[in-house]
Amino acid sequence: MMSGRTGIRFRVLAIALPVIALALGSFWLLEAMRRSASDYIPDRQRSEPDFYVEKFSYVKLGKTGKVQYHFSGAKLTHNPLDDSYDITLPVINSIGEAQVPMTMRAERAHVNSDNSRVQLFDNVQLDRPESPTTQHLHATSNYMLVLPDDEIMKTDKPVEIRLGSSTLNGVGMFVDNAKREFRLTSNVHGTYQAPLR
Repeated sequence: MMSGRTGIRFRVLAIALPVIALALGSFWLLEAMRRSASDYIPDRQRSEPDFYVEKFSYVKLGKTGKVQYHFSGAKLTHNPLDDSYDITLPVINSIGEAQVPMTMRAERAHVNSDNSRVQLFDNVQLDRPESPTTQHLHATSNYMLVLPDDEIMKTDKPVEIRLGSSTLNGVGMFVDNAKREFRLTSNVHGTYQAPLR
């Protein structure tokens, strides 16, 4: 025969255990529903930049282990929506396998997620120094697309080019640094001065 206190404790325990089980079951059910809903409802994507780096420097090595190009700038900002980068005051020093160095500068740049396309905007300057086989080349434009892995620079905008003492103007330009190809696309005019011998 149970005492009065033991009987009350047993009744309280008999009532409390189902309530505790119900509370735990409800918590489990809510968590399971939340996880299931998150599988079908996409997270709201972040549209603002998620990080930036000031005074950055990046070196890309080629397949042979030699430096292919050196990329630097005043500020790099990462865009999480498409994993791209915006750069202030970019400078690209292209060395490549051809060993004909080129330097490109601009006010700003946009780089895609795998660094295969670099778009240069505003006051774009391209310089190739004089060498034993080539004259100094200086080109300016408001836009240029750079494909650094292929060592190609091109634009469909107006370009002004100084090659040694000669000046060329045109719309559209294509430069393949690896093959040492250079051409203007249309509306070409300028002055040519033969190099001194």
